Amino acid sequence: MKKRIWPGMIAGAVFLGDRVTKILAERIPPEGSTLIPGVVGLRYAQNRGIAFSLLSDVPWLPGVLSLVIIIAAFLLLRGKKIPPAEMTGLMLMLGGALGNLADRLIRGFVPDMIEVLFVRFAIFNIADACLCVGCAVVILGLIFGRAEEEKTDGSKDG
Repeated sequence: MKKRIWPGMIAGAVFLGDRVTKILAERIPPEGSTLIPGVVGLRYAQNRGIAFSLLSDVPWLPGVLSLVIIIAAFLLLRGKKIPPAEMTGLMLMLGGALGNLADRLIRGFVPDMIEVLFVRFAIFNIADACLCVGCAVVILGLIFGRAEEEKTDGSKDG
């Protein structure tokens, strides 16, 4: 039973953390706020599209795409044995995707608030960060998991 609960707890924690930070983001002063000088600050922004405001001119499309991707991933992965690292990454991605989807459906936009100060970059939120980190975790798990399989398999001894 515990093995079935922890993935949902990860996705739930990401979703909840994302919701709370987006509510708090509305209180950021218009001029923004510096957290670590020269490194990271807070600035409230509304993203009506997807990454880097793509598809902003078609406001309904990002929500539909998010929903289709979430459902497709669930159907493709249902019943599969997924190693813990990859499952963790997938749950980070799920929590982030659900957080942004909720905003698109409820507000019509996604609040962003984290601003990197040392390089010109898009303002983002916790859900976006978890989507990126989750994707990296899945990729690394696949790469190192396969390398480990080949090492223990003995078929790649050269």
